[in-house]
Amino acid sequence: MSRQISDLSGKIDQRRFWMATLAKAAPADLEQAWSDLGLQPAFTRLRPAETGLVMVRGRISGSGQPFNLGEMTMTRAAVRIENGPTGFGHVAGRNARHAELAALFDALLQDPERHAALMAGVIRPLATRAADEKTRKASEVAATKVDFFTLVRGED
Repeated sequence: MSRQISDLSGKIDQRRFWMATLAKAAPADLEQAWSDLGLQPAFTRLRPAETGLVMVRGRISGSGQPFNLGEMTMTRAAVRIENGPTGFGHVAGRNARHAELAALFDALLQDPERHAALMAGVIRPLATRAADEKTRKASEVAATKVDFFTLVRGED
């Protein structure tokens, strides 16, 4: 029983990783990956892309009482690959095509026959690109860092 729970936890973590990568990817990169896929499978839109608001919650100091920070726009979609799994896409903003592509890739990644190729050809490059961009932005910010120091003034 413990092994089943461990396997399930690993699959959930892996799916969480690819769904976050798809949601944060540039829509143009997803569109390019979709066109590079070649033969696109037939699919049914279970939930056409729809845009709404979600409440963003925060915590003071990361561990304090939660509070409502405000609302943000989000788009979601759900698709089912013909004779296959159901995929979901949730993205920040109003880009319906981005949400639909994220849902399509989510469904395809659940197919054991396509999983390894999609992880290597789509998800890992997108994750690497995002990590490189994060590093680039961090170095830009670090270049503008100012160290403030205080000199102790003596008593006159």
